[in-house]
Amino acid sequence: MPGLLTSSGDSSSIVPYSPEPNTPTVYTLHHGLKSPIAPRLSISWSRGNSLRVTVFRSPNTTSNSIDDESGGKVVDLKLSGEDVGSEITDAARWRRIVYGSVSPFAHLQNKKNAMAALSELRHSAPYDGEWSKYVLEYSKEINSLLGNKKSNPISLIEDPKIVLKNVEEPSSLKAAWELLEIFYADKQSHPWIPEQLVDWLSDYDTLLSGQVPSIHLRLVEFQAELISIHEVENEPKYWQAISSALAVGWLDIVVKLLRLHGSYHLNQLGTRETENGLVEAVAVIVSKMPRMRTDLPSGKLGECYYNKSDFMRAWEKWRAQITKLDCSAFWLQCSHHQTKENLKNLLQILLGNISTLSSATCHWVELYIAHFLYIRPFTSGLESMYVLAQKCIQLKPTSSPHKLMRLMLGILEENTEVVLAECSRSFGPWMIAHATELLTAGSIEAEILLKEERDNLGGISIEESHRLVYAQVLSSHALTWQIAPIYLISCTKHGVGLLEILLYKQPAYHSQVLLKNIEICRMYDLDSVSSNAMKIAGVHHWKHGRKGAGVFWLQQARDEVRLNRIAQKLFDFVGKSISDESFEQWEGLIELLGSESRTAGGLEFLHKYRDFKKSLQQVQDGILNDAARKAGEAIISLMKNPSTPQRFWLPLLYDSLKLLNWQEHPLLNASQTNLLLNKLQELSVARLRPDFIEVDLPPNALSSVRVALATNLGRAILEE
Repeated sequence: MPGLLTSSGDSSSIVPYSPEPNTPTVYTLHHGLKSPIAPRLSISWSRGNSLRVTVFRSPNTTSNSIDDESGGKVVDLKLSGEDVGSEITDAARWRRIVYGSVSPFAHLQNKKNAMAALSELRHSAPYDGEWSKYVLEYSKEINSLLGNKKSNPISLIEDPKIVLKNVEEPSSLKAAWELLEIFYADKQSHPWIPEQLVDWLSDYDTLLSGQVPSIHLRLVEFQAELISIHEVENEPKYWQAISSALAVGWLDIVVKLLRLHGSYHLNQLGTRETENGLVEAVAVIVSKMPRMRTDLPSGKLGECYYNKSDFMRAWEKWRAQITKLDCSAFWLQCSHHQTKENLKNLLQILLGNISTLSSATCHWVELYIAHFLYIRPFTSGLESMYVLAQKCIQLKPTSSPHKLMRLMLGILEENTEVVLAECSRSFGPWMIAHATELLTAGSIEAEILLKEERDNLGGISIEESHRLVYAQVLSSHALTWQIAPIYLISCTKHGVGLLEILLYKQPAYHSQVLLKNIEICRMYDLDSVSSNAMKIAGVHHWKHGRKGAGVFWLQQARDEVRLNRIAQKLFDFVGKSISDESFEQWEGLIELLGSESRTAGGLEFLHKYRDFKKSLQQVQDGILNDAARKAGEAIISLMKNPSTPQRFWLPLLYDSLKLLNWQEHPLLNASQTNLLLNKLQELSVARLRPDFIEVDLPPNALSSVRVALATNLGRAILEE
């Protein structure tokens, strides 16, 4: 279906489609047309949430009324916010992402072109460390478009039994983009990849809950039961929730749950001091866990270390404290069996016991992150990370892995082809068109793979192929076609050619579309395409009765050929005697044409013809002296002008009989009269040719003009 970006999981289509039947919303259309109405409607999107509905009226062959309506009527139908529904809302959200990603993409392409040009001048490598900084900025901008977590307003009194904050469910698209950013774009943070994965899982484990069991789902289920539990320390699910949260590094949840322990109640402090002390000791150790990272988000626990040597010393000291607590004699004094056993189990997680970690986690990604936290805390970069992932998959196999799991596995394998395939299959053309910039950042192998021209793709690269696919998706929808050129112009092989095809396919008769078309052509120096679009618009408007608009666009396109053809059409209407009403019909159009032959072509004659007609009208209205003199000058100018068609000579002279027979004195001198006589003689000879076009004038028109000219010549000679 045109316009779909992906059909998997997320609602990420420009025009969403759901095969499930929904109850339709009925709108009343007030068009005001009389019967009969044709069984045809044309529906398109207007501005905002409005539909533009064109109702066609059936021709009434039996009615001869002057007021009989024909054609139809165009009505804008407003869809209210309540009636729009979630599908249109999702489409609007996706269009916001599509439009928002254009600017970062275009800026990055401009920087890439500038750096490539500079490297050619310096004869140096095309990319350096500065390029990674640009890619990271680009990635952050795109990431910000994909949505932010929105939590409920913070209450002044915090509920101690709320384990998980109620936030808006994130999108898989954002989760996938952040994975690519962690491993490809953010080069400076590679030493902290394990900690970045901890944060990533904290944000997006809820997405995995719908397909595989997860710690997030386990905590949600426990939180629902927590309201009715009085002594949580006696509940196995309580300790299971704590151990699971601890295994993946959600330390704030661990400490909050530990302090729900019954030994913290005021009425229990006197009898359960040792038990309470052990719980608090574990909570303190957990909250002081060393973290190899630059900083921590607000509310997160742990102690940050930027330098690896400092982190190693702090880690060894922290592990020694855990071992000391594990061997303490206070455990013998703890009378509550469940508390003692489960606190010991938490210490085993902190000490990196593989079997304990495996039982505390639900799927391989959680176990994978637990390895980095407690078994391999000094891992940096991609050092044997794929081997560890395979080991975790063997321990926690998944029959139907989530698409984010498949993407992560491809990234860890450092297999660019797998990552491309997964991005394309699961997240659609938008993702793959924008993510290629991240995949090639600083990776020569990935750059060769994506930019190498391939015969099986018609001589283009994989990168260009994906951009062309995405541009095709954009161009298939009226709301997004105008941003497709940004992506087409970045395709060096076929981009410009396809851009020209796209621009030619746009309906040039829509003024807003045409103006956008012209703007795009101006940006990319496609003057010929712009000129052709204006020609198409001009011809369309002319054929559909919008004569002024047609001439305007043909003038903008400087289409001398078609303007001259229009002049021939106009001559058929205005080349009659002054008494015809057709002149008034075309007077406004002649005014629009102007007097410059450079832009108006052969239509220059019509402008002068208009002035002559106006002068004659003023003479007939009784304005004798000045108007008559101007009319005489106008007829001589027209007859001298080579642009005046020969078939207009006789109508012009016939309309000028009043001037030739002027009673007071001859308005034309002898030389001017001889000029007109010569034109009349040429016309007489031309009438013998078979291609001569006869004009609709009285039969005695020629003889009347000849007599008037002869009389005027005699009077002029006598006066001179």
